[in-house]
Amino acid sequence: MEKEISRTIEVLRSGGTILYPTDTIWGLGCDARRVDAVERLYAIKQRDHSKSMLILVGPQAIPAGMDAPYVQQLMASTDRPTTYILPREVWLDQMHLEVAPNLPADDGTLGVRWPQHTFCQELIRSLGAPLVSTSANLSGHPSPQTYNDIEEELRYRVDHCVAPLPEFLSAETRGSRIVKLHPDGTQTVLRP
Repeated sequence: MEKEISRTIEVLRSGGTILYPTDTIWGLGCDARRVDAVERLYAIKQRDHSKSMLILVGPQAIPAGMDAPYVQQLMASTDRPTTYILPREVWLDQMHLEVAPNLPADDGTLGVRWPQHTFCQELIRSLGAPLVSTSANLSGHPSPQTYNDIEEELRYRVDHCVAPLPEFLSAETRGSRIVKLHPDGTQTVLRP
């Protein structure tokens, strides 16, 4: 795993894009701080900018001293991976997440997930920053459940494909649960 992490981090730091296993389905990603890399992901997916992408975070991506309840909620173990759609006042003003300005949705919200997945955790730790995660499919096409489901055309569009080794894979083959956190603290489940 160390060699694959090292190669993947080299690509991410240079502004490259990756195809990689996540805690849910296979994803496309880049360093969430890089405007150029985020733009490339939109182009690779042939995706409209009105459909935002989410980020994966870990302790290295969240500055020390931030409001602990938000971290605890992100880290909370649930029966499946959960992405929280956070308002700007939470992800920026309170959590101080550093992301490219072309990443949040038009309304200022940002999808954030704390993966309980060794490979993703190591990528985030080594990069020291949030990692973009979006399903590894062209816009409007089905999301891949396995590496073999990924369209070959997409594999050639990214700068690096992580090897589909068993130790990198998650048993989860669905997208994450999606929960929107409103500024008043209430929540709405968008995808169970």
